[in-house]
Amino acid sequence: MLGSYFYHQILRRTVIGFGTLFNNIEIRHKSDAGNEESRLKVPLAYGPMQKFLAKVEQQRDLSGRPAITLPRLSFEMTGISYDPVRKASVTQTFRTNTGAKITESKKVFMPVPYNVSFQLSIATKTNDDMLQIMEQILPYFQPALNITINLVDSIGEKRDIPIVIETINMSDDYEGSFDTRRAMITTITFTAKTYLFGAIADTPEGLIKKVQVDYMLDTDKERAKREVRYRATPRAVKDYDNDDTAVLTAALDTKETLIKVNTVLGFSVDDYIRIGKENMQIREIAVPEKTMIVYRGVDNTEITSHIKDTSVDIISGTRTPDLPLTGDDALILDGDDFGFNELTSVYQDFKTYSPSQGTDV
Repeated sequence: MLGSYFYHQILRRTVIGFGTLFNNIEIRHKSDAGNEESRLKVPLAYGPMQKFLAKVEQQRDLSGRPAITLPRLSFEMTGISYDPVRKASVTQTFRTNTGAKITESKKVFMPVPYNVSFQLSIATKTNDDMLQIMEQILPYFQPALNITINLVDSIGEKRDIPIVIETINMSDDYEGSFDTRRAMITTITFTAKTYLFGAIADTPEGLIKKVQVDYMLDTDKERAKREVRYRATPRAVKDYDNDDTAVLTAALDTKETLIKVNTVLGFSVDDYIRIGKENMQIREIAVPEKTMIVYRGVDNTEITSHIKDTSVDIISGTRTPDLPLTGDDALILDGDDFGFNELTSVYQDFKTYSPSQGTDV
């Protein structure tokens, strides 16, 4: 389990997403007459504010080139903690499809919720600069602001990550000698409620292709035996292999249920067929006349008119849930609509199905 390498860069992207929120802050200075005299975009850097303040204090030579100037923004990630409130089932998984084929689907365990703590520090020389910066930040957090982050590229997983303000602390150094530089500092702590994903399994295995439910007429789970069993498998609702089993030999309007084809070979009663975008189900077949009586508009498809020589495709598959999927049923793409092959059985042998043995015992 541990030791399988994967790196989705989720924490890195969370850090970048957080920092991007504050990369366009600016301050403006005006004259007594209200005219704008200067405009400055506030620099943003990753790192603790103490290091930047140390550089300010070390720059004693006012005639030399300044090592660092104020105002300035800095931020850093200060901690990571598990969030039990957003916890999902440990073994719960979901599947995602990155292509047109089912073989391109991936199995993914549910992500683990983690809170990432950040600290944003604002350093300025004047109180007005500080207030300008704060008013450009605080109104957006009430107390959370959502940002969209592409968490995992391989499965196209994007999520809205709430950034929540936790605390705001302000400090100002009033005391000190005349040659000591003043620095007003405001520290704002945030929590980013992100998710961490584990390894992504590049395999279509694990898709649910059959459902079996046993009904029991007793509330005693230890002694109750099955009496009714329901089984279901997916049934295709469109033709995937383009078999062109037959063609219409006469036009078909929306009120007709008898269709004329060039051959009835390959068709059986109760088969599903597709003409254009309309699904039908065969009720009767007349071999010499090469005609079929059908149910129209099956699978919620729209009943439409069809012209002569339109292809008639059979939606093939095994209609018994006890047998493996075949034909179009086995070609259903991940994300496509489908119906169900259903079977209900009544038992009086009072046996129980054993998943480990795959049989009734």
